[in-house]
Amino acid sequence: MPTAISGFSKLSKSEKIEWLLDTYFTDKDAARTLVKKYWNSDEKLQKLHEEFIENTITNYYLPLGVAPNFLINDTLYAIPMAIEESSVVAAASKAAKFWLNRGGFKAEVISTEKIGQVHFTYDGEFSALKSFFETIKPKLISSTSDITKNMERRGGGIVNIELKDKSDDLDHYYQLHATFETLDAMGANFINSCLEQFADTLKSEAQRSLEGQLDVIMSILSNYVPNCLVRAEVSCPVSDLKSKDIRNPELFAKKFKQAVDIAQVEPYRAVTHNKGAMNGIDAVVLATGNDFRAVEAGVHAYAAKDGKYSSLTQCSVEDDTFKFWIEIPLALGTVGGLTSLHPLVKFSLEMLGKPSAKELMEIVAVAGLAQNFGAVKSLTTTGIQEGHMKMHLMNILNQLEATPKEKEHVIEHFKTNVVTHGAVVEIIENLRS
Repeated sequence: MPTAISGFSKLSKSEKIEWLLDTYFTDKDAARTLVKKYWNSDEKLQKLHEEFIENTITNYYLPLGVAPNFLINDTLYAIPMAIEESSVVAAASKAAKFWLNRGGFKAEVISTEKIGQVHFTYDGEFSALKSFFETIKPKLISSTSDITKNMERRGGGIVNIELKDKSDDLDHYYQLHATFETLDAMGANFINSCLEQFADTLKSEAQRSLEGQLDVIMSILSNYVPNCLVRAEVSCPVSDLKSKDIRNPELFAKKFKQAVDIAQVEPYRAVTHNKGAMNGIDAVVLATGNDFRAVEAGVHAYAAKDGKYSSLTQCSVEDDTFKFWIEIPLALGTVGGLTSLHPLVKFSLEMLGKPSAKELMEIVAVAGLAQNFGAVKSLTTTGIQEGHMKMHLMNILNQLEATPKEKEHVIEHFKTNVVTHGAVVEIIENLRS
């Protein structure tokens, strides 16, 4: 039975590893070898990775793939994608190629406003609090001048601060609701620093001139950014949808729209539908050193903004024109954080032409739309499993430790047969017997 450890973070890397091996592993030598195998041979690079987080013992690798041929606003991109799931990069690439000669993708940033809040309680009258806020609002903003001066020099900074009465939701609960423009930075540290200064100023001013007790609970940015929006779309005449696997474009357009409409009204379908879009979004967000957990949380909240969880994408077939689009909130950065530290993040951003934050928002939205298009197209034509299982075939073969010759034989067989785990096992067993 393992026992708790005190001061784990103060141990050296080797001491951490040895404690883990002694406490949790039976084959210590194998575990130690595996951990060391994933260390980078470049000591400087390894140290850089270790300093990203605390208690690092090794590196956890994900494949970095590329989906080429994305025509976005008449510029051709090869999009980097960091993801482990079979078929995602292939599906994105296929969607990019499909739309390449049909006008490509159009994208635009609608707004870039980000939000932070100071949450506090006040046991006095709201009218007194409102009057107090209006008096000190200029001081709240001026108190952050040392924090905001560089951002303001570049054209960003604090957009506005509002007082919000939330006491109907929770007794004595109020907010300072602040909006920000952070330009090419995602801006989390900037926003949180401003908010903490707002809180300090609010408390000190309240003690001097406000009757009643005001207590700050917390100050933190929000990852829900409904006013930091980007839209991406594709469209073409219905007849232009005809391709190798779309023999009847009118029927395809009808079924595709019905599939999207189902995701609009059925949350069980919407979750999986949106997961398909997030396959593309997360992969690019991760490859470019941004926070995919924050993006996920904000996007899914946006999907439920009307009181019911629904599809992120929409489709119309009108006047013989097929149109498919996505509108999502994305708070992304191309400066600061890992963007200037992680070598592969810098590599990915250079691959994209060193985009601004707005350009990256457009690229990420397009990746999500392409991924969703590929998934819905498969579902309404060949079915999702045919393509997915063929991509998953290599994972099954690696699990079975197939030799190169065995892989060659099995891959050839499944060019014309349905892939299942059992069928792969059976062929391998027959080859080996």
